Amino acid sequence: MEAAAKIFVSVRIRPLNEKETARNEEVEWECSNDKNIMHKNNAFSPDRSMYPSSYSFDKVFGPNCSTRQVYQEGAKEIALSVVGGVNSSVFAYGQTSSGKTYTMTGIMEYAMADIFDHVHKHTEREFVMRFSAMEIYNESVRDLLSVDATPLRLLDDPERGTVVDKLTEEVVKDWNHLAKLLSVCKAQRQIAETLQNESSSRSHQIIKLTVESHAREVSGKDRLNALFASVNFIDLGGSERASHGCSLKEALHINHSLITFEAVIYKLSKRRNEVIPYRESKLTRILQPFLGSNSRTAIICTIIPARSYTEQSRNTLLFATSAKQVKTSAKINVQLPEKASAKLENELTNAESALRTDSVTPEKEKELLIHKLERQIMELTLQRDLALSRIKDGQMEAEGEKSSVQVINR
Repeated sequence: MEAAAKIFVSVRIRPLNEKETARNEEVEWECSNDKNIMHKNNAFSPDRSMYPSSYSFDKVFGPNCSTRQVYQEGAKEIALSVVGGVNSSVFAYGQTSSGKTYTMTGIMEYAMADIFDHVHKHTEREFVMRFSAMEIYNESVRDLLSVDATPLRLLDDPERGTVVDKLTEEVVKDWNHLAKLLSVCKAQRQIAETLQNESSSRSHQIIKLTVESHAREVSGKDRLNALFASVNFIDLGGSERASHGCSLKEALHINHSLITFEAVIYKLSKRRNEVIPYRESKLTRILQPFLGSNSRTAIICTIIPARSYTEQSRNTLLFATSAKQVKTSAKINVQLPEKASAKLENELTNAESALRTDSVTPEKEKELLIHKLERQIMELTLQRDLALSRIKDGQMEAEGEKSSVQVINR
């Protein structure tokens, strides 16, 4: 069953940093409440007639909000959909030095801790988690879990869409193992010093955690339906002018992929019968399944409140305004038991063969075989519906639980 929903869009305003305070920067953007952000000096701006003075979103977080609050109110519900068999993705979008990577790092830690907590509490199900990570740097895709920097190819799979060939995927053993994998990714990601940031991320990073589970309860010799889904944490590279400290090549590649990403969001928001330019960059090719498709999605946009960054912050808010109009259609991913499926397929094949050999098989025997297969199909359908009902009950129970895993408050 698919459920249509819009992308959940949040905006986070970071405090002025030391450099901005030393320059006596004016604060241009502030929260009027937890859903609205306004431009303080819009009345005195020469282009005030072109842009609104305030913007509304699902959530707005002011300078005093912690990353934990941003996670709890802007990403938790969507990220934890993965344990119920629903794909989910969380994006961080914003210009360089706006707090984007800082925010995403904290959100990943909190979300993964809550996923582990859910797994430990729900002992009635058996879970398997797999981890993968990549970065897109200068339009080359690199495996962040491998020391080999050879660019990876993108392949078109008829069932799964665009896939990254030979991307490492590790089965997660425990929390310490996951923390180690995250540390490896952080160490391998491309960073550089710019005029705005001492350690600016110069690539797009996509970290995926795939969660599969099945009930430990058995029905005959076959397991009940299994759930499988992935949660993706996407830290987009910050827009940056070459004159601000990054190379011309870096700036061109980052801005090209971001412009394509923005164009995809804009066209999806209009919901017209237009061609969506997914294939114009590797970033949007990889992200296609998470945009307007089978995924619940949250986007957290970060902005700098200082006056000297007013234009860039406004551009971020205009992007966020388009993003909140995009609809996705997420569904519970249920996989029928392999043994039951294989058995049914074999019996259907045998039935077709029997029907073709009229001279060998009596008419009555064929009818009995057909009735038997129809009954088995009905039983499998009932088994699937029962599993879906239990899944739904488990999701409702999980929503009422609070995570007991403690993560350092950011």
